[in-house]
Amino acid sequence: MDIGEIGEVIDIVKKHGGESACGDAELRERLIEELADVLMYYNDVLLCCGISAEELKQAYIRKFEKNMKRW
Repeated sequence: MDIGEIGEVIDIVKKHGGESACGDAELRERLIEELADVLMYYNDVLLCCGISAEELKQAYIRKFEKNMKRW
C-alpha cells in the first residue's frame, strides 16, 4: 500500500477535524476520494497475496472481538 495515500487521509482529518472532514461537502468529497485510493491499494495487496474474503472476514472478526474485550 502506498503510505502516501493513507497519509493524505490522516492529513485531512488532522488538519480539519473529523466533524469538518465529514460535514463540509467539498472536504468530504476529497476525503472520500482519498479513502477510495487507499481501498484500491488495499485490494491490490489482497489480490497479490491471494487473501480471500473469508480469510479477511475471519481475521476482522477475531480482531474486533479482541478489541471489544478491552472496553
